[in-house]
Amino acid sequence: MISEEINSGAWTAYGTHHLKRGTDLPEADRLTWGFWPAGPGAEILGDLAGRRVLDLGSGMGRYAAYLVREHGALVDAVDASPSQHQRAIERYGGQPDLNLFLSDAVEHLRQAEPYDVIYSIHGVAYIDPRRLLPALATALRPGGRLVLSVLHTNSEGLGPSTTVVSRPEILPLAGGGGLTVRMWVLTPSLWEDLFVEHGLVVDHMETLAAPEDDNPVACTLFQVRRRSRVTSRQRGGSPPEPHGVVGIGAILYGPRGLLLGLHRTMTRELPGGSIEPGESLQHAVVREVAEETGCAVREEDVILLGTIVDRVGPIVRVTVAAVVTAWDGEPTDQDNEPIGNWRWYQLDQLPDGLFIPSAQVLTAWRPGLPIEHQPAHYTPFAHPSEPNASTREALHDRYA
Repeated sequence: MISEEINSGAWTAYGTHHLKRGTDLPEADRLTWGFWPAGPGAEILGDLAGRRVLDLGSGMGRYAAYLVREHGALVDAVDASPSQHQRAIERYGGQPDLNLFLSDAVEHLRQAEPYDVIYSIHGVAYIDPRRLLPALATALRPGGRLVLSVLHTNSEGLGPSTTVVSRPEILPLAGGGGLTVRMWVLTPSLWEDLFVEHGLVVDHMETLAAPEDDNPVACTLFQVRRRSRVTSRQRGGSPPEPHGVVGIGAILYGPRGLLLGLHRTMTRELPGGSIEPGESLQHAVVREVAEETGCAVREEDVILLGTIVDRVGPIVRVTVAAVVTAWDGEPTDQDNEPIGNWRWYQLDQLPDGLFIPSAQVLTAWRPGLPIEHQPAHYTPFAHPSEPNASTREALHDRYA
């Protein structure tokens, strides 16, 4: 906090200097992100009408008043210097929709309602970013925008630092002389790393150079937002080459035995089939049982046991084993379905000719069943009530 205490004292002296001089500045007619009237203006903040906006390090409040007056924003302006705050109160204390706060920036951010937009013209560099950025991130609404400019190269041509440390800079005074301040003048990539570390996404950054060729001063302008959600994307414009199939096999087992149907290819099968795009595994069980048997199942009555992975030629086949604990209706043949002739079988009287995925599902459920099938890799799911290797045995007891 030593650097920030130095800055607070310097800015108080700066404001006092201008109060004594009676400095009278014209009203702002645009935002100036650099130290010169060129480059982007308020348009990069987006539509501000009726939106909550915070000016961080607002000084005498000229820019905050401009955004209220010309853009219809609802602006809070915060500054830690008593003398700068006094200048703002004297000039804009009665302006509607503009609230002027004398406060440490971090303390204000921690207590304020979230903002749609936060902006700062040169103010952020006077506050330790490790203290400021966590408060900034939480004070923005999800999707909210942070726009700020910071010093990049000073009047001596000294460029930014690659470490998060403050360094001395000179704050010039009108009429000559200056005050020593401490500023965090960091490389753009280091600023970006700090933003990302605190859940902020940099949408755009640019260096604003002085318009004079012999003036080395430059600033960096950042347009940042608080992440509202993590996005994803495909690797390319085309879907991946098909190389696998995913299906489910549903076990309906009760006092009359295990439900199996006869496929038109003469294999005996559990109710099941392929997963449709976008549906959950539980929903796939509900849908397939209804389509093939006419029985109604609720998703909450489906227990997913695990996945079975094998292959058919070059195709990877993944089957999800599931147990249905309750259902309504009597299994009957359904129109346009390739499987029917539903019957109940006792576990010691299972028929030959089981469909391989159905056979794999059954041995995942009851490893002791005398069923032959090609090898497959079974990965059980963890169940909240049965989180360990005893899952299969517990299910065996439950449905015996």
